[in-house]
Amino acid sequence: MSGADPLTPYPLDLLLGRVASEWQSRQRIFDLLKARIWKRPPDLDLSFSFLGRPCASPIGPAAGPHSQMAQNIVLSWLGGSRLFELKTVQVLDRLEIGRPCIDMQTIGYNIEWSQELRVEESLIEYVKAWMMIQILANWEPVAEIVGPDPGSYVFDMSVGYDLEGISTKKVSDFIVEMKNAKARIDSFRPQIPEPFAHLRDLDFPSRIADTVTLSTFHGCPPHEIDAITKHLMTRHECDVIVKLNPTLLGIARVQEILHERLGYDHIPLLPQAFVDDLQFDQGLELIGGLREFARRHGRKFGIKLSNTLVVGNDKGWMPDDPMYLSGPPLHVITSTLLDELICALPGVFNLAGHGGDVQVSFSAGVSKDNLTDTLGMGVAPVTVCSDLLKPGGYGRLAPMLNRLAIDMRRVGATDLGSWHRHKWQEAQAAGYRGPVEAHVMAMTEGSDTGNYHLSGNEKLPRALDKELQMWGCVACNFCVTVCPNDAVIRLATVPELKDEMTDRWQYFILAELCNECGNCLTFCPEVGDPAVIKPRLFVDRDRFEADQEQGFFLTPTADRLGILASPGWETEVAPLTAMLNGAEGLPLRPEELST
Repeated sequence: MSGADPLTPYPLDLLLGRVASEWQSRQRIFDLLKARIWKRPPDLDLSFSFLGRPCASPIGPAAGPHSQMAQNIVLSWLGGSRLFELKTVQVLDRLEIGRPCIDMQTIGYNIEWSQELRVEESLIEYVKAWMMIQILANWEPVAEIVGPDPGSYVFDMSVGYDLEGISTKKVSDFIVEMKNAKARIDSFRPQIPEPFAHLRDLDFPSRIADTVTLSTFHGCPPHEIDAITKHLMTRHECDVIVKLNPTLLGIARVQEILHERLGYDHIPLLPQAFVDDLQFDQGLELIGGLREFARRHGRKFGIKLSNTLVVGNDKGWMPDDPMYLSGPPLHVITSTLLDELICALPGVFNLAGHGGDVQVSFSAGVSKDNLTDTLGMGVAPVTVCSDLLKPGGYGRLAPMLNRLAIDMRRVGATDLGSWHRHKWQEAQAAGYRGPVEAHVMAMTEGSDTGNYHLSGNEKLPRALDKELQMWGCVACNFCVTVCPNDAVIRLATVPELKDEMTDRWQYFILAELCNECGNCLTFCPEVGDPAVIKPRLFVDRDRFEADQEQGFFLTPTADRLGILASPGWETEVAPLTAMLNGAEGLPLRPEELST
């Protein structure tokens, strides 16, 4: 990657133009199949209250790669998300993150931990996503699928990592405008293109978000967490969720679970991380104190379990050390932490059978296979990251909700409250204190152990002894679905090129949306990196000229796309021109490309 910023977001008119073009040519939106767009089941109520705000489904993307750009968030909404934990914003917004930064080869690791956009760019992306969801909900083709009431949704800010940074004008202004974005929304109205122009005057609510999930990351001292939370509640009048780290369990307990019970003894724990992080007794005191502070100030308070687990980089595939573990083993560790907390603080948490008022948000290795049991613990929302980085991508969300609906119908549960009660009664009948302990025991000693043990999570992605080429491949489509930024597109090979291109499908990279995270490289069965080898298409002239690699700049010429090649790649202009101007063609309309 060149020295340019890793991401250059598409403007609103280009994104909406892509939606219209793609729907007309292939009945998809940002490559999501029409069949994967979720509709609320008429016979079930999957809604919950997030800090007093209604959400029509209990799942959504965790703060991370799936919630930092407008198209990410729209894709999540189409898949069934109704709670969006936006990617963490911090004052240091010129981070240099090593590449690759995501490793989903088996379980899940990453080295990226904050926004890759400027704070101002993040704000713009969230406003665009907010508007696009409402536009699509009122656009006839989508409205016919999601129904007249697709359900309420919540944008939840995430900020970090210390009080000094959060108190700066840059971050403070971000929070203020997220609470009242009327001027920004109005400035975007003229950018809404056909066929959405009749929706320019929609009543877009100006308050995009007034809740915050505080990302404390690793090593944040308890007095700092306390001070930041109180600052957000009083200075910005926000309700706050505090994210806690799995190190809260202590190194001995985490080692017992990770190494001894689950078999991941090759993953090195870092003792100093457990020393630097919040201790269990400090955590109990912090929860109690902030709960009381929120009550006195008329605010709502909750906790999120959990952050990723800091571990040593024993693989060496990603360039930084340490790295951060997620996926199935983190699910067991985090569920165990929840069990420890509810035993230590009876009557505090808003969970079935506990009667408290502290909301518990959950994120750790959630998938279709464990969503129903996770929600059965009483937690909500449940946010997802690792599972969406696997083949299928955002298309994995609707099946999660469909599985939940099937399981609820099977026992006669009609809403999440009755599902919680069912799981509570089932757990107690089996001799457990409640559904949290039952879930932990099933994962560590019972029927579900294989889903979380190393033995069930060491299979590597499919691999072929074949070099990846610019044109042609096995067309598994993995690169399209595993990209969190929707930066990879697939087009059918046009008839005039079939003599020289025997493969049915060709793949392209929307260069400004690709940050070379490494996920398509992980899952591509051929030898090579799709983000580097497949044709890289630029719509931003400055980004194209700053880039030192293979690339092609797209320009409008009448009703066709013109193409300018990087030096040495001119011979590929002719086939590219034929492909991108074909009957299916590039889903970016020439009239909306900047010159």
